[in-house]
Amino acid sequence: MPINELRKDYILDRWVVIAPQRRRRPSDFTENLEERKEKAICPFCPGNEYLTPPASLVYLVKDGELKKDDDKNGLRHKNWVVRCIPNLYPAFMPPNSDNALNPQFNHIYVSREALGYHEVLIESPNHDEHPSTARITQLIYVINALRDRFSFLITRDYVKYVSIFRNYGASAGASLSHAHAQIIAMPIVPKILWEENAVSKKYYEENGRCVFCDIISVEIKSKRFIWNNDGFVIFAPWASINPFEFWIFPKRHQSSILELTEDEV
Repeated sequence: MPINELRKDYILDRWVVIAPQRRRRPSDFTENLEERKEKAICPFCPGNEYLTPPASLVYLVKDGELKKDDDKNGLRHKNWVVRCIPNLYPAFMPPNSDNALNPQFNHIYVSREALGYHEVLIESPNHDEHPSTARITQLIYVINALRDRFSFLITRDYVKYVSIFRNYGASAGASLSHAHAQIIAMPIVPKILWEENAVSKKYYEENGRCVFCDIISVEIKSKRFIWNNDGFVIFAPWASINPFEFWIFPKRHQSSILELTEDEV
């Protein structure tokens, strides 16, 4: 497989991933629901594990106890409750000496290897068990599996940032309808995070308070407030970019999903 490439904008400090193989992704989304049901076998459903790469993480429940494993030596685990696999059409890939790309620093044409990982977390053996209808026990498996993969990926030398996201529906970019999330580990920190960090630091230096704590204190009393519990608050942001956008904030300071307590999970 050809190596993917990170290319820098001509003049802006903005990087984009060039991943030609992703145009070959399959899709089971159609306008007609009955037509969708008649399409090809879902590679994420139980029994079709051979249609995917070997799993990097599998959650198995045996005799009421959770066991964590991976696929190796040609084995594909069955009877799993959560399964994490390499994306067959990745945006980022781990180093491979056979397809190394020499960095280019040629004035306005700057590029580098898109090193990292791109994984798919299959959230349930049940095709349509999306978060809105999922069992609480299943959601806990999903969050803990995301934490496990985050913990592994963030320790790679060439990984600077790990992004966890979920597309729902064809219009959002999902190519398969089986409940799943994606994990991308990349060699750069997105520019917007650098900007947020700089502004947050400046706010603290000027006011002696955390900007996000102040945002929460205001939004929890605003008409944009949606819901909260002991650990989290949910609200629609003041300047939403997308329709129906909402933010989930922890009430205590946390820098990553790894800092969640068992109760918060």
